[in-house]
Amino acid sequence: MIRPIAISLSLLAVTVLASAQGGGDVTSKLTVTRIVKAQDGKETRAAADTAKPGDVLEYVAEYRNGGKTPARKLEATLPIPAGTEFLSATAKPAEVRASVDGTKFEAVPLKRKVRRADGSTVEEVVPTSEYRFLRWAPRDLAAGRSARYSARVRLVTETTPPSS
Repeated sequence: MIRPIAISLSLLAVTVLASAQGGGDVTSKLTVTRIVKAQDGKETRAAADTAKPGDVLEYVAEYRNGGKTPARKLEATLPIPAGTEFLSATAKPAEVRASVDGTKFEAVPLKRKVRRADGSTVEEVVPTSEYRFLRWAPRDLAAGRSARYSARVRLVTETTPPSS
């Protein structure tokens, strides 16, 4: 049974973050759609108000500068919800940094040092299921222009909407 998940309202209510220096009047909009793949491999988009583990969701963050001056050094940040796994080859633009805590951002794939039982330290790749934020390099956003950023995630756990 496909159960509605908390994506439709609670994740759309997540603030899509952007920081910019000087000028501009930047607004943001976050949308999510479910990606459905037909047997012939063609993709279509469907409402994300229902989903089940294994479904692929695409988040699109659009920033618009409605001001009369450029927004300088806009840093677009897209949250990656718990219970999902970032699909690394899907970020657009492709050059993206990621974070597990929203504070420290590094190039994808994220890596961490792990101490083994014998005391040695090795570097390992962080599973994409642990990514919680994506951030793109700072850029200027001219007055009246918009910029679009997107990424896909796979739903790995089933959640239910909060009770009212």
